[in-house]
Amino acid sequence: MTQEVETVKGSATVADAAKLMKFKGIHSLLVEPRNAEDAYGIVTDTDIVNKVVAFGKDPKAVKVYEVMTKPCIVVNPDLAVEYVARLLAQCGIDRAPVIQGELLGIVSLNDILHRSEFIEHPRVPLLQKALQAAVAEARAVSAVNAADTEAYQLAWEEVNEIEAELAFIQGMVPARAAQAEFGEAAAQPVAV
Repeated sequence: MTQEVETVKGSATVADAAKLMKFKGIHSLLVEPRNAEDAYGIVTDTDIVNKVVAFGKDPKAVKVYEVMTKPCIVVNPDLAVEYVARLLAQCGIDRAPVIQGELLGIVSLNDILHRSEFIEHPRVPLLQKALQAAVAEARAVSAVNAADTEAYQLAWEEVNEIEAELAFIQGMVPARAAQAEFGEAAAQPVAV
C-alpha cells in the first residue's frame, strides 16, 4: 500500500480536487469523514471526467460530495494480496483505502503489480506443495492412529483447510477431496 494518502473535504470544489490530484501526480483523493461515525468517501479522476467534464459542468461550481463514491470499499491491512486483488476485481475498482481503526494508507492495482511478491512467490504452487506435504503427513498419521483419534482428525483438518484455500484461490472445487480419496483407497480390499 501507499502510506501517504491525500484527502479532501466533501465540501471542496471539484476544481480544487483536480488541482490537488494534478499537483501530487495522483488519481484519487479520499474524502474525509465529517465525524467519527461517518464513512470515508473517494473521488477519482474517472469520477471527475465521467460526471463533470463529460457533461460540460463547471468544476468550480460542483462539489466533491456530488461526484464521490461513499461509503467506499475499504481493505483490512492483514489481507493477503490475492484477496485484495480479488476484491478490487469483483467490485470493479482500482484502489481502496486501507483502514483498521484509522486510515493507514491506500492500495491500488499499481501497488499490487509493482510491490508485491506474487511474481517471485505465486500462491497456487506454494499451496499445492503444502497440500502434498499435508496429505503425506495425514496418511502417515492415519497409518498409526484410528479415525476417532485427535491426531487423525487434526492431520486431516489441516489437509481440508489447505484444500479449501486452494479451491478458493483457483475458483474451482476439486473433483474429490484428498481425505475422501484416502478413505476410498483404504476401503479397497488388499489382493493376496
